[in-house]
Amino acid sequence: MHIGLIGGIGPAATDYYYRRLISTFAAKNVALELTIVHADTPTLLGNLTANNTAAQVAIYSRLTDRLVAAGAECVVVTSIAGHFCIQEFEAISPLHVVNMISEVSRSVAARGLRRVAILGTRTVMETKFYGGIHTAEIIPPSGQDLDQVHQAYVAMASAGVVTDEQRAIFHTASRKLVQDFGAEAVMLGGTDLALAFHEKTSEFPLVDCAGIHVDAIVKLATACAPTAPGTKPSAYR
Repeated sequence: MHIGLIGGIGPAATDYYYRRLISTFAAKNVALELTIVHADTPTLLGNLTANNTAAQVAIYSRLTDRLVAAGAECVVVTSIAGHFCIQEFEAISPLHVVNMISEVSRSVAARGLRRVAILGTRTVMETKFYGGIHTAEIIPPSGQDLDQVHQAYVAMASAGVVTDEQRAIFHTASRKLVQDFGAEAVMLGGTDLALAFHEKTSEFPLVDCAGIHVDAIVKLATACAPTAPGTKPSAYR
């Protein structure tokens, strides 16, 4: 299956998806068919803040038309912040949308987690992952901690690199949510948080949303029967 990525939001997230897809397909000895189109991070963040769903969906629609022309058979938004309008986009997309929110919800349920801390943009934290988790309580930072996490995340996502100060903000907030509020794991509610956390070295369990998303993409792309370019797989019609 030819995978279409809407990348650029932000650059580090796009790099994460690209590298993980390359390594996973190589490990499976399967050829990777992939096209990436670029969306603008400041524009996305502005539309997210203004809750301008129509404007962001129009951007995704235009970019998806490019992916269709390139032969893509599914489309992926490589941003959790960018999922604020995912249902509206799914409704009009000519390609199957691999929805991160649905995939993460299934993973949280499968792990039996009941209390999960969350980091990310203000909107992602305040909406508790857009209300998409139904089997666990999602616990965001509060007060100044929430402000600091949001500001650090936006700066990191825009730059594509993490500073020591930003990493300290993320880890301090996570530690509080685990120790003081009984969170069993920390949800990386922003795809760029892979810059600040690593599952093998983290002091607490993680819900790696981007990793879960990529695994779902791989499963779909390697299990689905081939389809004609520009059409949804029959299982998703």
